[in-house]
Amino acid sequence: MWRSQWEGSVTSLFPMFMKLDGKRCLVVGAGKVGEPKIAGLIDTGAHVRVVALEASENVERWAAERKIELALRTFLPSDLDGAFLAVVATATPALNKFAYEEARKRGILCNVVDVPEICDFYYPAVVRRGDLQIAISTAGHSPSLAQKLRQQLERQFGPGYAEWLEELGETRKLIRGSELSSQKKSELLHSLASREAVEAALEEQKAASEILAAIPISVADREEKRA
Repeated sequence: MWRSQWEGSVTSLFPMFMKLDGKRCLVVGAGKVGEPKIAGLIDTGAHVRVVALEASENVERWAAERKIELALRTFLPSDLDGAFLAVVATATPALNKFAYEEARKRGILCNVVDVPEICDFYYPAVVRRGDLQIAISTAGHSPSLAQKLRQQLERQFGPGYAEWLEELGETRKLIRGSELSSQKKSELLHSLASREAVEAALEEQKAASEILAAIPISVADREEKRA
């Protein structure tokens, strides 16, 4: 009853980054569509269980390496027992809807890939630069637009941001652990994250890379590379 009164209403999505380390996640389907979803869950440290009639080569390898649990059979409602969230990625619409309805009965968050009408959450287009993640969502209206925006942001936020953010994190720890006043700490942290500071740090990285690239390779290094 509680769910039905909200179904069909227009709501705003709540953006968040979720910790899945150690949580049980179910993926139904292990083909071309399901494989990248499985890979993404593995990276989070989640306990991933996969149920599918057949699996891609990579999925079978992950199972052999014990990165996931793999059951090569049809989906059963009991597969959802104890799951925190579920991802459904099969080529059978009726099965996708059935799995989604079973997940909702249990209060389990569920995403049916490429079917926004029956999703509790969507996969955003993501720009990753180390610990920096920028997520883009169109609420399922235009994945193509989300991908184009991701490509633009990838050009704007280059690989150098990963190293810079790591350094910024270490500096932040030092500042927060210092005896400076709260106001001074806040001022320093904001100045370090300013556009000018970012550009200066990235310029230093670029200069250092150019210097390293210009250093001649020693004879020993050449022989090692040939070997």
